Amino acid sequence: MRDFIKKYELYIFLVLGPLVNVVYVYARYLDIIPKAIYNNGRFLLLLFLLICIVAYTRGIMGVKDIFKPMTNWKVNPKWYVFSLFFAFTVGLITLLLKGIYSGGDYTEFVKVNFGVFNLRSVVALFVWAFLGEVVWVSYCIRELSKIIKPFYASQIIGLFWTLWWIPIIILGEGVLPGIPIVSLGIFMLGIAGMCTVVYRLSKSGICVLILQFTLNLSLNALSISPSTGGVTTFTAYSIVYFLTMLGFMYLLYPLKKVKLIEPL
Repeated sequence: MRDFIKKYELYIFLVLGPLVNVVYVYARYLDIIPKAIYNNGRFLLLLFLLICIVAYTRGIMGVKDIFKPMTNWKVNPKWYVFSLFFAFTVGLITLLLKGIYSGGDYTEFVKVNFGVFNLRSVVALFVWAFLGEVVWVSYCIRELSKIIKPFYASQIIGLFWTLWWIPIIILGEGVLPGIPIVSLGIFMLGIAGMCTVVYRLSKSGICVLILQFTLNLSLNALSISPSTGGVTTFTAYSIVYFLTMLGFMYLLYPLKKVKLIEPL
């Protein structure tokens, strides 16, 4: 049994992760799980499941390997700057395009909700970004990239990442309200791809963490979520983010110059 689980470790986790989350979210729907536990618990449960599987197949060293990218902080400062401003830049570009399309003053769409920068919200968004980075990027994308090209690995993981989010979207608790599932899927594919780009160039989980953290902030601070900018604006943001990711993949990893089959 151990050999079987070890051989298919990643795939077992990818199947169990969304399924366990369905049960967890349904338990919240039945009010079995308190709201105070639910918000952070869904991420902690996912990480706990991963640690249990990896500890069983590879022991404590395997568990340490999951967190290894988070220890690499000695990287070119430009990747910290890039990770810090990328999501906000894409958000502002989306709002600019919205202003041009609507024919009005685009500056009226650029409204920053500074209320999101309170300590409680910032800590919550940071913790969620950390747990998501460790599970989906440091482990899933990194492991799958050992056997297939990183771009394809990122998109496959992006699909499973979307599946994990769908029950939460349906419940509508602990998530931005009104997100269409199709738009969510496009967004998650873009997120997974950009995480892959940043990690492959910086080799640092910290940079990916910053990228994800500022993405969470931009969704809450700028008028691009369904509740603040409308469903169309969020969908546009998802598409722009995804297309930007494709641009980075194409420009930074041209097939004739870089062997994309190399592992992360």
